[in-house]
Amino acid sequence: MSLLAEVVGVLREQGISHALIGAAAMALHGVSRATVDVDLLTVDTRALQPNLWAAFGARDISVRVLEGDIDDPLAGSVRLQTPGAEIVDVVVGRYTWQEELLEASEQLSVGELEIPVVRPAGLVILKLHAGGPKDAWDISSLAETHEQWATISDEVEDLLDRLPAESRRLWERLQAGT
Repeated sequence: MSLLAEVVGVLREQGISHALIGAAAMALHGVSRATVDVDLLTVDTRALQPNLWAAFGARDISVRVLEGDIDDPLAGSVRLQTPGAEIVDVVVGRYTWQEELLEASEQLSVGELEIPVVRPAGLVILKLHAGGPKDAWDISSLAETHEQWATISDEVEDLLDRLPAESRRLWERLQAGT
């Protein structure tokens, strides 16, 4: 069983809502780029409890739990890594809009694993919130390749008011092509 399947199994067992995000989710929506990790999003802070992941540590899987402080845009994160370098990051958000992205996610197949995946507009919102150069590249690539970009763009517009001003400015620059 893959590390991703095991992590998803733990989250499901605990009733922790989650969805695939990041490069793996982008690939399922048509944008491929190299990455070394697989990212999951949750807003359930129970995911930050070290005892939830204790069985992994007992199996020589590295587990690093980081809690965000009051100024951090994340409640925290958990990184699980096998000796063979398979990495799964559980990103723990803290905003209502992130929970709404989870609720709107769609079930897709990753290999033999059925998993909730954040929809394209939600991925754009997450990337705008992160705001880095790689995030901007991902958004531009999705715009260039996704046949439903006009619909995605409209959905993003409906969600933009939940993001900080700098995220909205990044969207405006990307829409203007600069």
